[in-house]
Amino acid sequence: MSQRVLSTGFARIGLLADLTDEERAALEAELEPMPLMRGDILVRQGEEADALYIVVSGRFDVRIAGRSEPVAEIGPGSPVGEIAFLAGGLRTATVTAVRDSLVVRLERSHFDRLCARIPRIWGALTAALARRLADQTAGRAQQIDSVPRTIAVVRAGVEPVPAAFVTDLVAAFGRLGRTRLVDSSNVRDVTGERDLASGGATEALNALEGAHDTVIYVADPLLTAWSEKAMRQADLVLRVGLVSRDAASLVAENVLEQFASKLVAPGAQRLVLLHPRRRGPQGTRHWLAGRNVGMHHHAALGERADVDRVARFVTGRALGLVTCGGGAFCAAHVGLYKALVEKGVSFDIMGGTSGGSAMAAGFAMGQTPDEIDRVIDDIFVRQRALRRYTWPRYSILDHTRFDRLLEECYGGVEIEDLWLPFFAISTNLSRHGLTCHRRGSLWEAVRASGSIPALLPPFYTREGEMLVDGALVDNVPVRSMREIKAGPNIVVAFEVPQLERFAVDYRSLPSRGALARRMLFPFSSRPLPDAPSLGAVLMRSLLANRNEFERHLQPSDLLMVPPLPAGMSILDWGRHGELMTRAHSWGLTEVDRLREDGHSALTRFQASAAIVPARR
Repeated sequence: MSQRVLSTGFARIGLLADLTDEERAALEAELEPMPLMRGDILVRQGEEADALYIVVSGRFDVRIAGRSEPVAEIGPGSPVGEIAFLAGGLRTATVTAVRDSLVVRLERSHFDRLCARIPRIWGALTAALARRLADQTAGRAQQIDSVPRTIAVVRAGVEPVPAAFVTDLVAAFGRLGRTRLVDSSNVRDVTGERDLASGGATEALNALEGAHDTVIYVADPLLTAWSEKAMRQADLVLRVGLVSRDAASLVAENVLEQFASKLVAPGAQRLVLLHPRRRGPQGTRHWLAGRNVGMHHHAALGERADVDRVARFVTGRALGLVTCGGGAFCAAHVGLYKALVEKGVSFDIMGGTSGGSAMAAGFAMGQTPDEIDRVIDDIFVRQRALRRYTWPRYSILDHTRFDRLLEECYGGVEIEDLWLPFFAISTNLSRHGLTCHRRGSLWEAVRASGSIPALLPPFYTREGEMLVDGALVDNVPVRSMREIKAGPNIVVAFEVPQLERFAVDYRSLPSRGALARRMLFPFSSRPLPDAPSLGAVLMRSLLANRNEFERHLQPSDLLMVPPLPAGMSILDWGRHGELMTRAHSWGLTEVDRLREDGHSALTRFQASAAIVPARR
């Protein structure tokens, strides 16, 4: 490494800013430059602290044994391992390069010799340590930046990444902040070095991050030295595949993707599937098979809205819709969604639980609110699909007509083929936990999510797992949405009418024989107790933990609670039209009010709103 690069890099380090030029030069003469590649371990927990390191450029994460996530992140100008070094102990954490980086190393013997000559160096280090400890005590410890700053674009499958898409991608990120494109045609101008593996090239590329919000590295179509460097520098790898009719034979993972898989964690990789035109995708499962990526996106070539949506996901700005369960109350989702669409609000991702998942699935398919309302009327009112009783061997209700109608509505659609990402939540009684459906049959996911225990039989998967209504574990799935993406959400929940007290004499509840006689002689003068039905009790039980979601809300989230008609029961599907109309009217007024108040979920994304999904 040239002395010039070391000098300019070291001059930016604020750690020893109080030293004079002569003192800094003396220290600099003892420093050993160390270029590291992505994935290299700088220090390992438990090892002897025999050297001090200072980051010149790049980024490192800090991990402690027994924890799955990093506890801190270290960037330029920060010391590494100074606590154990000054105390003469063992390393307390493992520090790993998360991109190609440059550090300088100071051995203990050299440090001792320097401190004897220049005592102020010891004071500068201890002062820096004191500041860091003070920040930690005050709760100002460095936070890990979850938003990718550097993105590598690589081809997926056999086709090269279209130049037009790269142009659109740079423009999309440019609308969100300062953006720089680097590819093999201009990387030499950026680095001023011919050797991409050199520390100078690494420092020059890392320096771009300080001047830009996003740096996009476009890899070559082949696994060249530049392609490898681009992926080693990237916080996120964006695999871009061109969809054709013969998709099944063209989607195999190529050598660039294989290199990325070895280098980058699955959660830091995304797949973008480019379609020649906006139509319902098919065969996405072929692209996902064998690829371990955190998320996939569909985009039509030349469609700005699609590329903008990808940029919002990457930068933590994607707007989500979270819909809760609630039986017949879920018709309110339809009216509220209609109001939001009419007010120019649209979404990048949708997900829900139980009846809310059924409504969100319809939205994600591109069905209009009026079409969904007609389906509700057909399934629950005209066909009376949840009023067909059966011999209670597997359930109280006969599920067969309900299943047939659901399959007519959602059948033949795979979740991964939806233009917008979608998820549904069910309760897994085999694993005693939550199942988040993000791939596979859409109708099966909706059916599993709404499997009301006892009223309907559980849904059994091909793997033999037993799934019931998701409301048991996550009726308002904000947490699940948060695990998929960062950024704002519009969250719809219901304030279930307060019927906490029931004027029922428990001893008056009839026995089996008395109830049978009443059924045989319905005109008896003695009425049955006015107690809630079995279905109402079950539904209220599912919603008992409905407020648990509130602790997962973030300031950027918008909670909307549409009013419910007085006296409406949780199984009263006959009032769906009234409820939809009421929620629609309330939603129009509420959106106007919230926009006047400046709520970010309704203002920040208005200019670059997501598209209405393609109709299948």
